[in-house]
Amino acid sequence: MSQSSSQDKTEKATPKRQRDARKRGQVARSRELSTGLVVGATVLAIMGMGHGFAGKGLSFMRQSLTLEVGLLDDPHAQVVLLFRRLLDALLMIAPIAGVAAIAAIAAPTLLGGFNFSSEAFQPKFSRINPLAGLGRMFSSTALVELGKSLLKFGALGAVGGLSIWSHRDELMLLSSLDVASGIKAALSLSLSTLVWMTGALIVVAFVDAPYQWWKNMKELRMTKQEVREEMKESDGRPEVKSRIRQLQHQMARQRMMDKIPGADVVITNPTHYAVAIRYSAGKMRAPIVVAKGAGVIAAAIRELATQHKVPLVSAPPLARALYRSVELDREIPGQLYQSVAQVLTYIYQLRAGGIVRAPDLSAPVPGGEPDPE
Repeated sequence: MSQSSSQDKTEKATPKRQRDARKRGQVARSRELSTGLVVGATVLAIMGMGHGFAGKGLSFMRQSLTLEVGLLDDPHAQVVLLFRRLLDALLMIAPIAGVAAIAAIAAPTLLGGFNFSSEAFQPKFSRINPLAGLGRMFSSTALVELGKSLLKFGALGAVGGLSIWSHRDELMLLSSLDVASGIKAALSLSLSTLVWMTGALIVVAFVDAPYQWWKNMKELRMTKQEVREEMKESDGRPEVKSRIRQLQHQMARQRMMDKIPGADVVITNPTHYAVAIRYSAGKMRAPIVVAKGAGVIAAAIRELATQHKVPLVSAPPLARALYRSVELDREIPGQLYQSVAQVLTYIYQLRAGGIVRAPDLSAPVPGGEPDPE
């Protein structure tokens, strides 16, 4: 059994999945809803303009069926008259056609909203594949659509037939009416039948619209694995994030190492910790820690300091206290001023060529803790 089968797709589509589907043009659409609303809007327009429309129709028929004898010998005038009558017909139905056009544009947006997808216009050769076409023709979706069409045809036919049957007596009287009255009565009966059929069509549409929405959401369902993969892509894959953090740490370490040649002294444990201190009298309020590390990084700091002739001073309690209590590029705390000042004074005196006694830096300092080993 395939892992991507429909039985496995139990998870609701995520917002990203729905956005991607909209980009592809896959949104819920109901042809029955669009058809019902377009026909309904057209019927309402006819009902609103019924009296004037009937009068214009009657006038149009009279003018069209009246032939002037003088036009029989003038073909050019006949063509002009023909185009004039066509223009009159277009102007007569233009308001109703305009309402129908607006409804045709607006109706599809009621279910899936307005959506324009350029991907939907891209050619897909699978659509002209005969085998794929046969598969679509005999698919479950095609059978459902066929069933819906038959039910719609049956419902509309039944409603239309009942409406006509209920007006059978009025239909029989049409032949006894004059032309004007007969046309108006026929239009009234036709409009009544059309209203009932439109009502049935709208009922079918309101049944089909929820089905189409459910069907679209079902097609967009995801497996649990797809949801997990999407979350990884959204949040970033763990291995990629780990690699980024590793690179960031390497860059930060390299920036730290670049500051060691400018340090005044490196205070060591002597092997477990190394902290580089820099101080510029008159420019800094207190010495700052420019580099620090433990283990392998401490060894690298000591090696780089030796290469650049930066003095190394072994002061285990002070090294531990500085490592644990001071962040990079931060001033040392007040409780360590005296110990660090002793180290810096010792270094400055050595640089000046004086012979001095090394300070006693083995005593515990505030913040210092014994090594875990």
